[in-house]
Amino acid sequence: MKRLFSILAIASIMAFGTVNASTNAYTVEAATTAVTTSFQEEQPADAEKSFTQIVKERFIEGGPFFMGIVLLCLILGLAIAIERIIYLNLATTNTRKLTTDVEDALNSGGIEAAKEVCRNTKGPVASIFYQGLDRADEDIDAAEKAVIAYGGVQMGQLEKNVSWISLFIALAPMLGFMGTVLGMIDAFDKIEAAGDMNPSLVAGGIKIALLTTVFGLIVAIILQIFYNYIIAKIDSIVNDMEDASITLMDLLVRYKVKNPTVVVVDRK
Repeated sequence: MKRLFSILAIASIMAFGTVNASTNAYTVEAATTAVTTSFQEEQPADAEKSFTQIVKERFIEGGPFFMGIVLLCLILGLAIAIERIIYLNLATTNTRKLTTDVEDALNSGGIEAAKEVCRNTKGPVASIFYQGLDRADEDIDAAEKAVIAYGGVQMGQLEKNVSWISLFIALAPMLGFMGTVLGMIDAFDKIEAAGDMNPSLVAGGIKIALLTTVFGLIVAIILQIFYNYIIAKIDSIVNDMEDASITLMDLLVRYKVKNPTVVVVDRK
């Protein structure tokens, strides 16, 4: 639930910023129309516009319906991606240091001391270590099963909501293509109604149709970059989890050999 609220909060902030920027753009554009018109003759014909101004104008020209949906895909996709990146960075653990600390704690204070080290360390690797150590007083097989089972749980937590990003990556260009098709249909309807192939009659509709495709592809490219980073980060953490699980089993085996009189606890 906390993650859902964080995603909604990020999306709301981004949406509010976008709407506020669009509102300010419309206000400034309306307020400066008269001044710009009066000085058009004095302005050079090849005056260059900034990249943000060009993107803003093209976005407005694309129409509010499909462009708004594409923008919503971008906002929601980025909100989920940012939430996942923050979560994965917080979940990253120095596995080598944790393994060393657990080994030292096992040699000096036993299972309980090692569990205390895991309790004081954040991340899925420490949680897996704790589950394995919690079953170490039974036997190695029970500890291994606990590590494998809880590793699957932690992997599910790492991959949570990532499928939504892939959905928005596929949805944004499809919406753009749909806007293009509808724009082309509208252009041909105008040709049919006019009964004449007048380029100026359909040029505007075709331009709007192509703009929706362009922005849909831009959104997909942006989200794809974040998606690939997140997948690479998840793979890195999962590899650390697997290596750490093998190391933990080795530590427990050595601990059992050194302490053969460890009492097996009946958990029933």
